[in-house]
Amino acid sequence: MTITTQTAQQKPELNFWQIWNMCFGFLGIQFGFALQNANVSRIFQTLGADYSNMALLWVAAPITGLLVQPIIGYMSDNTWGKFGRRRPYFLFGAIAASLSLFIMPNSPTLWMAAGMLWIMDASINISMEPFRAFVGDMLPKKQRASGYAMQSFFIGIGSVVASSLPWMMTNWFDISNTASEGQLPDSVKFAFYAGGVIFLLAVVWTVYSTKEYTPEQLEAFEQAERALSKQVPPQISRSAKQYLSAGLLWLTLGLIISAVFYLYIEQLDKSLFILSGGIAAFGLCQLIASKLSFSGKLDNGFSHIMADLFAMPETMKQLALVQFFSWFPFFAMWTYSTAAITSYHYGTSDVTSSAFNEGADWVGVLFSTYNLTAVVAAICIPLLVRMFNLRIAHMINLLLGGMGFISFMIIKDPTFLIISMIGIGFAWASILSVPYAILANALPANKMGLYMGIFNFFIVLPQILAASILGFLITKVFDNQPIYSLVVGGVSMIVAAILTLRVTEPEY
Repeated sequence: MTITTQTAQQKPELNFWQIWNMCFGFLGIQFGFALQNANVSRIFQTLGADYSNMALLWVAAPITGLLVQPIIGYMSDNTWGKFGRRRPYFLFGAIAASLSLFIMPNSPTLWMAAGMLWIMDASINISMEPFRAFVGDMLPKKQRASGYAMQSFFIGIGSVVASSLPWMMTNWFDISNTASEGQLPDSVKFAFYAGGVIFLLAVVWTVYSTKEYTPEQLEAFEQAERALSKQVPPQISRSAKQYLSAGLLWLTLGLIISAVFYLYIEQLDKSLFILSGGIAAFGLCQLIASKLSFSGKLDNGFSHIMADLFAMPETMKQLALVQFFSWFPFFAMWTYSTAAITSYHYGTSDVTSSAFNEGADWVGVLFSTYNLTAVVAAICIPLLVRMFNLRIAHMINLLLGGMGFISFMIIKDPTFLIISMIGIGFAWASILSVPYAILANALPANKMGLYMGIFNFFIVLPQILAASILGFLITKVFDNQPIYSLVVGGVSMIVAAILTLRVTEPEY
């Protein structure tokens, strides 16, 4: 794609293939995530992990995203060189992630595998975060929904194919799916090798085929858009007193939860300690920002990240709540769907029984269904946006997802759970695209990467919350019936749908 110098003009619209090329790298990124999500627990168990420490090993993924994405976002906002602004991060992250995908299945010990998960997840995040901002950089406001929908399309394709790669290796290429104790089968190893190659090639294609606008061009485009819409530039500021009061509030809340955890350690899931520590750390960061603001030292990268974190634009605050309640159900489903469906629909929790394994296999089919549905939904979402607007389109999709989750308890025949997954697939495609389109339209161009990274907090926090409370609720409140975790997820998604009505959608 060739970009000509633009002065005082609106950002030009891109054609279908230009949008395809700029989003194609997300196919590779999703290969990395899907292989990780589908196989890392298997790797851990093979190397000797048990259920008591599985959650601790897995916590690397959300914590890594929490730390890496805002930092990479800030850095990419302030980068410009031979390879552009966002593309160096795509490329270097892809190289590191691809190497990690080759090393991970050959880890000789459990803790090396856990360490490789940290490295792999950090590398994937380095590639992924700038891709969200890249759409905002490259597309005019009215095309951003299509751009993020294209990313959802590649996420769906990547999820379906990469999750099935070990099965394909065995059934299509006759590669063994068994191995001696403590060793991963060759089918998993070759799946990771293939994923590493695809990850790198897909990202290289986007880096090669899409050229970036310079910072000067982006500033000119933003000025032209503001002049046309008569908008005032977003003001991002916060006083030292606001940092101080908010910091004290969050720090106190974290300490209270920690105290409750200490007093009732036998009754509460140990993951709650991670949640309380995170809340306390959040408050502590605000106190640090308060100190820096009072002293006039808000002049370095950390200080700027802290300042912008606690002074989010109003639309971003509104979307953050929607995002929080939207993601919670998916973590509930990924964690408990096998236990819920095998016990509720197949009537057994005996992992050695044929009924249990039949149900577990069916869960894989259901997961493929919602990912395939997301591919179709990604094509439909831009049409829905044209009929209504971004906000109403998102609300409709979330309502479909909420009803899909709740219907798991209503539908008794597991075959018809495919209908539930269709609704969930529409919600999934929408969650991966529409909030980012709304957000990109509300952010200043020079902070796009940072705020996209901060927005990731509201994906990570519900994951930590789900890990903290769902096990407690299932055992203490729901009488060991994991099906209720999906119902709770459905209610959460309906709450998210209602909260979209509060979102102020920028005009364009």
